[in-house]
Amino acid sequence: MSPLDRIKTYADELTALRHDIHAHPELGFEEVRTSGVVADLLQGYGIEVHRGLGGTGVVGVLKGRSDNGRRIGLRAEMDALPIEEATNLPYRSTVPGKMHACGHDGHTTMLVGAARYLAETRDFDGTAVFVFQPAEEGLGGARAMLKDGLFQKFPVDEIYGLHNSPNGPHGRLRTRPGPIMAAADFFDIRIIGRGAHAAEPQRGIDPIVVATAFAQAMQSIVSRNADPLKSCVVSVTQIHAGAAYNVIPESAHLAGTIRTFDHAIRTLASERIRELAKGYAAAYGAEIQVEIQDVFSVLENSAEQAAAAAEVATELFGQDKVEADCTPRMGSEDFADMVMAVPGAYAWLGGTPGPGLHNASYNFDDSLIPLGSAYLARLVERRTAA
Repeated sequence: MSPLDRIKTYADELTALRHDIHAHPELGFEEVRTSGVVADLLQGYGIEVHRGLGGTGVVGVLKGRSDNGRRIGLRAEMDALPIEEATNLPYRSTVPGKMHACGHDGHTTMLVGAARYLAETRDFDGTAVFVFQPAEEGLGGARAMLKDGLFQKFPVDEIYGLHNSPNGPHGRLRTRPGPIMAAADFFDIRIIGRGAHAAEPQRGIDPIVVATAFAQAMQSIVSRNADPLKSCVVSVTQIHAGAAYNVIPESAHLAGTIRTFDHAIRTLASERIRELAKGYAAAYGAEIQVEIQDVFSVLENSAEQAAAAAEVATELFGQDKVEADCTPRMGSEDFADMVMAVPGAYAWLGGTPGPGLHNASYNFDDSLIPLGSAYLARLVERRTAA
């Protein structure tokens, strides 16, 4: 029986698990319940379990029928987002203001399904390492696990990650060698002016005027400073200032993100924001403070592992369901830090088209669970024999 056929026999149980995790979302580094559920299931399958890596992370270790020295890692993330769910599903979030709007409930479930299959069959040589990561959504969960010695304590020869894609087409796996997801920096810009009565603006330094001008100026980084043949996004996503109709506030706050694939362009964008801040501070007589955080590295797939991912998907799903050289995405993923430490590959699995990721109406496509579980399990069977 193929991995996919076998996993389909208990797909209902996996779906119930996914719905349970969905109903009880936990934000980054708070995944106490989720990690507990995962750890208990792995132990029940006879898998060696290690808790608390990187805070709330869980690592499972499973040896095959013999030890040939090959060790393959599989990773899924467990955290939810600070979003109020708007789906009205019977298993909708029971926690106000928190929701699994990126499908991490599904990814966790797929990896649990793969772990169960491998524990039951053990039709592989070597060792499988299951990495359940906390805090992927911008809080540095991968870096926390690495800092705690993930690959020193649980060495692997290569590692694989998988993410759902609600844009479809259903069941199509996309991957590529080289860069597949962008680096991300988050910026916070604090503009300190001088408050005044709104009827007497000449007595103040209006931080809102500075903030809006500065936000516009940052768009010139992409249009006039960056090489047009190299991808770069600078997005202002927050503007906060003031609390009254008749008061010019003392300060304003801008926040947002920079996305790049090229290190030189990444450095350029940060430098230009700081240079613009100096210029606008002088022009308006305000103080501008800039903080830029390195949040995600560029996610670069190793060529051998990307090819292996495509081969396994072709075996399971058919050639017409695999795109082995897909277009990179400007989104970011901290799995990037894991594949900087060991060779690996990341892939997208298309679901039935619907509301997008990070949308309050998003819902993970449960029909992907056996597909993803089979893909991850088969990677272990194939790559431990490599």
